[in-house]
Amino acid sequence: MDLSKLYQTQISFTEWLQNMGHADAEAHRKEDNDKRIRLALLNEHIGLPFDRPVKFAAEDIARRVPEFTTFLENHSHELCAYRMIPHDPSLPKFRTRGASILQTLKWFDAQQVDFTKYVVDIVPHAESYVWSTIFVINPSGIVGQIVPGVHSQLTQGFYDEGHEPITFAWDFHDWSMSQVNEAALDHLKTLVQHLYVADHAKRDMLAEQLNAQFVNDYLCGYFETVVSDESGIWFVDYNRLLGQMYASLAPRLSEQGTLRGQIGSSGVATGKARVIYAKDLEGQTIERGDILVTDMTTPSFLPLMRLADAVVTAQGGILSHAAIVCRELGIPCITNVRDVFDCVADGSMITVDANHGVVEVL
Repeated sequence: MDLSKLYQTQISFTEWLQNMGHADAEAHRKEDNDKRIRLALLNEHIGLPFDRPVKFAAEDIARRVPEFTTFLENHSHELCAYRMIPHDPSLPKFRTRGASILQTLKWFDAQQVDFTKYVVDIVPHAESYVWSTIFVINPSGIVGQIVPGVHSQLTQGFYDEGHEPITFAWDFHDWSMSQVNEAALDHLKTLVQHLYVADHAKRDMLAEQLNAQFVNDYLCGYFETVVSDESGIWFVDYNRLLGQMYASLAPRLSEQGTLRGQIGSSGVATGKARVIYAKDLEGQTIERGDILVTDMTTPSFLPLMRLADAVVTAQGGILSHAAIVCRELGIPCITNVRDVFDCVADGSMITVDANHGVVEVL
C-alpha cells in the first residue's frame, strides 16, 4: 500500500462529517477551529504544554506588514503548520504542514480566498516525533492508542508494517495495553498527570470558562498529543464534542479469537464480505447489508460505508476518523485485523462481533 498516495486523499474529521451530512457538522467545525483557544486557556490555568501558534490576520501576511516580515526574517527556516481559520465557521478551513515557514508562504500566496475573512495560525512542527497519542477520558476511564512517530498515523489510520499502534486503557486503577511497552506506559502516565486538576478552584474556573467536565479530578474529553526530543510534550487537541460522543466508551481491549482487532464501533452484524482494497476502489460497488472488508477506508469509501452493515479494516485505529464515522453511521467497525485478507475471501459469509473485537468466518 502506497501510504504517500493515500495521505493525499485524506480530509479532516470535520470534512468527513460534512460529507456525511451530519447534523452537527458545523458545531464540530467550530470546535476544531477553536481548539488552540481552549489549549491556551488550559496552559494558562493548569500549565498544559501545547503547540502554541503565532497568529496573524491573513491580510497582514498577504500585505507583508512589518510585524510579519520581522517574524519571517527571524523564523524563516523553522518547520511549521499553517492553519487558515475563517472568521465565519461556515467557510472552509485551509491547512498544510511539514515545510519551513518561508516555503509555506508560497502555498499561502497561492490560495484563492478573501484574506480579510481569515486568521492564520502558524503552528510549530517538529522534524520527528518520539510518540503520538490519541485518547478519550470519560467516566469509565481512559482509552486510546499510542504509536512511535507522526500523529497522522492515528487519525488517518495508515501506518507502516511493524509500527502498529498500541491500544491502551486505564480504569483509574489498572493499566492494560495490547503490547507490553514500558517506555510507552511511562509516557502515558506522564500525559495523564497533565490532565489531573486537584485544585477545586481551578476546576470550577475551567468549568465556567470552557464548560469543562471532570471525573476523579481528571479533565474529560478527547485529546491528541505528540512528543519530540527538541520540544517535549505538546497537546495538539482538546475536543469536548468528541469527548461527549465517546462518553460511554468503556476502556477495554478486544478479546482473543481466530481473527481479532480493535473495536472502533460496537455492534454485531452478519453478512457477505466484500473485499475491496483502497488502491482498487474506483468503480467498486456493494449491496446494502454487505460487510466492507478493506485495508483502510479513505473518504472515497463513504458511499460504500453508508450501504455496509459493518466495516473491517486491516489497518486503522479505534479513534481514527473512519472509526468515528462508523460510530456515527451506527454500524459495527473492527480495525487492525492484521490477517483478514488471509482468512476472508470476497463473497464469504462472516460475522463481525464488534462488542468483542472478533471476526468469524462462517
